[in-house]
Amino acid sequence: MEELVLQTRLTRLLGIEHPVIGAPMASVCGGRLAAAVSSAGGLGLIGGGYGDREWLEREFDAAGNARIGCGFITWSLKRQPPLLDYVLGRLPAAIMLSFGDPAAFAPAVKKAGALLICQAQCMRHVQDAVDAGADIIVAQGAEAGGHGMSRSTLTLVPEVANFLAAAAPETVLVAAGGIADGRGLAAALVLGADGALIGSRLCASDEALVHPAFQQRMIDEDGDGTVRTTSVDVVRDLDWPKPFTARVVKTGFVSQWHGREAELSDATLRDGEKGRYFNAMKSGDAENTAVWVGEAVGLIHSVRPAGDIITDMVAEAERLLKDKWRACQGAGFTDIGTGQESSS
Repeated sequence: MEELVLQTRLTRLLGIEHPVIGAPMASVCGGRLAAAVSSAGGLGLIGGGYGDREWLEREFDAAGNARIGCGFITWSLKRQPPLLDYVLGRLPAAIMLSFGDPAAFAPAVKKAGALLICQAQCMRHVQDAVDAGADIIVAQGAEAGGHGMSRSTLTLVPEVANFLAAAAPETVLVAAGGIADGRGLAAALVLGADGALIGSRLCASDEALVHPAFQQRMIDEDGDGTVRTTSVDVVRDLDWPKPFTARVVKTGFVSQWHGREAELSDATLRDGEKGRYFNAMKSGDAENTAVWVGEAVGLIHSVRPAGDIITDMVAEAERLLKDKWRACQGAGFTDIGTGQESSS
């Protein structure tokens, strides 16, 4: 145990060094960030988002020869399925499908030889993923930035772990939501996951496609500074299906319109506010737009290279688990997760 290295079913399945996947955050995770995560020993995923073909082409080119994957918003991909064919033609290591039943796209992913990753926010999503033949399921808690539902990571992950152990023992489990340092990664492994999907912390990386002013806002915020809302979808005229909501910072714009979505739905009013939102997004005016990040924002204190973030996170997790093991041995226990007393 002294030479503890975080090798799990996830690292073996993906052929990676560390049990870490970079979240495919729309408009944030481009080719450089995905490549940096993979180069650091994890697996980086380009954020396919709402499906911009030119953007995807550019970002896959930016990734160079790095071994990466790509993620899609499933309900949006259904409106332009040829995008999946294009991405599969780039020979990704994996395709991640989120926010919708993956069944329609799973066969194409499998046929192309890519691993299928499905994100789940509730147990129904987990069953859909298993039915679709997911190789990896990401159990995402509501602490996460961006879109999600209401379950917390702390309870969702072990419940999914129990379900998969009985129903689909070959399926690999990854935890997401609120994981931004080695403590979170270690906790995910103890909860029963085989690794972690990292999003918010990588928003504050050198390679992220995030305006520096928004990154500074992340550094300045604490975990109380975010909210789950639909206002940012209404203003962008995106018909996100219920019950998904988005976690963002409580900027001036968000505070003004959160809870007033019905009023914001008025076409004339929305058009004006939409201009305000996107102009501020381009200029870096955080108060008049949305800053997309999760509750882990309180653990973000600097903008750093993504590779350094991943390396330090894994090293911290290894140290913490090793220290915990030593403490358990000293107390006569051998099972870190359950505290089961040694028979010796």
